[in-house]
Amino acid sequence: MSLLHQRDFQNKLLRLLTDVDFRTLVGYLEPIELPRHFVFALPNRITEHTYFLESGICSVVVRSSTGLEAEVCIIGSDGMAPPTSVLGATSVPFEITMQTEGSGYRIETAQLIAAYNASVSLRGIINRYIHTAAVQTAYSAFSNANHQIEQRVARWILMCHDRSLTDTIRFTHASLSEMLAVRRQSVTTCLHLLEGKQLVRSLRGAIVVRDRAGLEKLAGDAYGVPEHEYNQFVKPDR
Repeated sequence: MSLLHQRDFQNKLLRLLTDVDFRTLVGYLEPIELPRHFVFALPNRITEHTYFLESGICSVVVRSSTGLEAEVCIIGSDGMAPPTSVLGATSVPFEITMQTEGSGYRIETAQLIAAYNASVSLRGIINRYIHTAAVQTAYSAFSNANHQIEQRVARWILMCHDRSLTDTIRFTHASLSEMLAVRRQSVTTCLHLLEGKQLVRSLRGAIVVRDRAGLEKLAGDAYGVPEHEYNQFVKPDR
C-alpha cells in the first residue's frame, strides 16, 4: 500500500487530503471489491469499517417496520460510507448497499476517527462532505414529496451519471422502482418517455445517457442544489 500515490486514487475525498493526512491514512486502507448488493451497513448493527468508493454506486435506504422503503442518499467516488461514521455512532438506522458493482478501499472506523480527531485539515474535508450528504438527503425528501416521476427519474440518472466513469449506468427497473418508492411499471413507462425524447437509450439492465443537458432541463429544480453544495464546500484547505 505504501507504493500507492495519491494520484492513483479515484475517490475525491482521498485525492483532496493534504500530504500529511494522506500519509496517515494510506497505510490503513485496504483494497476491496464491491459486488452489487454488497452490504456496508444494516440497521442498528455495529459497523466496524468505513469505505471510500473508487467506482460503483451505493444507496442509503430507509426501511420501515412494515416493509416500506426509499433511497435517501447515493454515494460513489465522491464520498465515503457510512457518511457519518467519524461522528462516533457505532450503528446507523438504515441500510447501505451497492447498487452497481465497483471497488474501493476500507479502513477500520476506529483508525479513521483517530486521524479525524488529530487533524484539523482532515476534519474540515470530512465535515464538509457530511454537510453535502445531509443536503442531498434533504433534497431527496423534497423531491420525493413534490416532483413528478419523470423529474425524479431524471434526477436519479443525473446523480448516478455524476458518479460514473462512463455514460452507461447499470441498474434494473425493479431496483430503481424500489429506490424511488414507485411501481415498476411507472419506471418502465417513464424510461420509455425519456428514450422517446432521446435523452437516454434503454438497454437490458442498463441505461445510456445521451443528452445530459436535456435531462437537467427535465429534472428542473429537482437537481442541482446538492451538487452545487458539493462543488463549493468539498475543497482542500491547501
